[in-house]
Amino acid sequence: MILFLTILSGLAWTVVYIDAIRIGFRERSYAIPAAALGLNLAWEAIYATRSVTTGITAQGVFNIAWGLADVVIVYTFLRFGRSELPRWVTRRIFVGWALLLGVTSFAVQLLFVAEFGWDAASRYAAFLQNLLMSGLFIAMFVARGGSRGQTLLIAVAKWIGTLAPTIVFGWYGNSPLILGIGLLCSVFDLAYLGLLWRARSLTRSRPGAGVPTGYLSGS
Repeated sequence: MILFLTILSGLAWTVVYIDAIRIGFRERSYAIPAAALGLNLAWEAIYATRSVTTGITAQGVFNIAWGLADVVIVYTFLRFGRSELPRWVTRRIFVGWALLLGVTSFAVQLLFVAEFGWDAASRYAAFLQNLLMSGLFIAMFVARGGSRGQTLLIAVAKWIGTLAPTIVFGWYGNSPLILGIGLLCSVFDLAYLGLLWRARSLTRSRPGAGVPTGYLSGS
């Protein structure tokens, strides 16, 4: 069961990354929130490298694949992310912010390792940044005023990809912390799914209109 859930999570997150790349290029945007993207890239780069040096496992294969996919998603962020910001944010400021975000993300991941050791750090960091990502997806929806650069497929796959390891490390691993954070991720993920589903329903009922003004206020 644990191997099945590990593979299920790996495949689900792979779908997230593939669709994030697809929608990023199609809509000239980026599909993973910037802070979460930085932490994901750092996590996957660090643990993919460790997998290569200590022995490849099923999780290690996914870590390597995700790391490579993250490089492409980072490209979409660098290529199109400037347009999401106010005009006073120059290209130089944007690049500087992106570099600071990247350095900070790697520093945070390595501090987790220094504090908890490799095994515990990989789990604690992953679930905490996952909860952050869940909240940031909702914030992205609000900031963009709708579902631009986002898809239901990403939302569903992210939810499944998080729920599976929540069962593995939270329930089977007997970790109240991971179980609690994982369940909170599901709450946010399902809320985000609801937002995207309603936005799609409104768009279908009013073709060409997009998400109506006042949608976010519920009017």
